[in-house]
Amino acid sequence: MRTTEEHLAAALALVGPLPEVEVALDDALGCVLTRSLVAPDPLPRWDSSSMDGYAVRAADTVGASAETPRALTVVADLAAGAEDDPVVAPGTAARIMTGAPLPREADAVVPVESTDAGVDVVRVHATATAGDFIRRTGEDTRAGDVVLAAGTQLNAQQIGAAAAIGAGRVHVRPRPRVAVVSTGSELVATGAPLRRGQVPDSNAHLLAAAVREAGGVPTRHAAVADDPTTFREVVAGLRGQVDVVVTSGGVSVGAFDVVKEVLRDEPGMEFVTVAMQPGKPQGLGTLDDGTPVFCLPGNPVSAFVSFEVFVRPAILKMRGFASVRRPRLTAVVVDGWRSPAGRAQYMPVVLGRADDARADDGWFAPAWFGDGWTVHRVVRGGSGSHLVASLGGAQALAVVPADVVEVVPGDTVPVMLVNR
Repeated sequence: MRTTEEHLAAALALVGPLPEVEVALDDALGCVLTRSLVAPDPLPRWDSSSMDGYAVRAADTVGASAETPRALTVVADLAAGAEDDPVVAPGTAARIMTGAPLPREADAVVPVESTDAGVDVVRVHATATAGDFIRRTGEDTRAGDVVLAAGTQLNAQQIGAAAAIGAGRVHVRPRPRVAVVSTGSELVATGAPLRRGQVPDSNAHLLAAAVREAGGVPTRHAAVADDPTTFREVVAGLRGQVDVVVTSGGVSVGAFDVVKEVLRDEPGMEFVTVAMQPGKPQGLGTLDDGTPVFCLPGNPVSAFVSFEVFVRPAILKMRGFASVRRPRLTAVVVDGWRSPAGRAQYMPVVLGRADDARADDGWFAPAWFGDGWTVHRVVRGGSGSHLVASLGGAQALAVVPADVVEVVPGDTVPVMLVNR
C-alpha cells in the first residue's frame, strides 16, 4: 500500500508544464508567464501633470498669494493625450489637465484650486516650487526593466501592468484540457427523475468544477454505464483530444469495476491502494498516446479528496506553477473523532477562531493565518465518503496522520485549505 506522498509523487511524475502558447492579454488572466515582460519605454513616457491646473515657470509665481496674485498669460490648453509642446515663456502659463505632457519650459504645475481658473489670463494665488505636481519620466519603471518575471501567475493588477507597457499578447502556459468521465450504471443526469437505486451524477459536476477552480478547462461527459465496451469507446474518443482524463468510479474490487477492467491492460496504467481515508483505491498512468489518466474512487467525498490531494497538484504543474500544494495551517480540534489505523485521514471541517474573530464573509485572508484557529467536523456522524451534501459546508480538510487512531478535543491537527 502506498503512502499519499508516494502516490502524489507518482501523479506528478506523469505530467510536466504544457508547451507555451501566445495569447491575447485579455485571455491570459490566471495563466503563468513563460517569458518575462520588459518595459520597452520608461513609464511615464514623459513628464506630465498630476493635477488639473496650469503649467508655469516657478520663478513667475514667487510671492504669489491671495492678496498679491501673479497674472500670467495663458498660451495653450493641454488635455490628456495632447501632442502639443507650446512654449511657456516668462510671464505665461499653459492650462493643463491631469496626465497631459508638461511643456519643456515649464518646471511646475499650479493646481486650479490655487488660481482664479482664468482662460486668457490666470491669476495665481500661491507660490510654486520647481517640481510641484509633476510626474517624472521613468519614475514608475525605466526602459529595460523587468516588469513581470517569467513564472508569474497573471492577476488583474498584473494584466494592467502588462497593458501599461504595451504588451497586447503574452506567452503563457495554456490551461489544461481535462475530460471528466463518471462511471456507474446507477448514475443519471442531474435533475432527471430517479428510479429506485439511481442517484444523480454529482461527481461529474463536482470534478468539472474542481478542474475549473484549478485553472483547467473541463469537458464533462455523460455518465458511462458499467459496460466495458461503452467505456472503451469513450476512452478511444478522448485519445489525442485532451491533456488529462479524470474518471470516477470503477477502480475497486467489485464485480462491475469497469474502469479497472478496461484500463488495467494499458501498458502505462496501474491500479493501487493508498493509505488514506477516504480514497483508498486509486488508478493512474497514461494511455498509449501519452495522455495522463487519473482514476478516482466513485464515492463523492472520496473523489473530491483524491482530486485535491493528487489531481489538482498535477494540473497546477501542467500550468507551470512552482508550488502546487494547497496552503495549510494548524488548528485545535473542537469535537473528536476516530481515524483508521495506518491510513492518513482527510476529514472535511469548518474553520473557526478561538476568539470568535471573523471577517464579514466568514473567512480570513490566507496572509492572516496564525494561531488561534479551531476546526470541527462538517458532519457530526462521521467521515462517510458518500456524504456529499454535507461536503458543501467544508472549508478545509483536517489531515490526521496515519499513526493516529483517535482525535480528541484539544488536539492540534494540520489543516489543508480547499476554498481559498
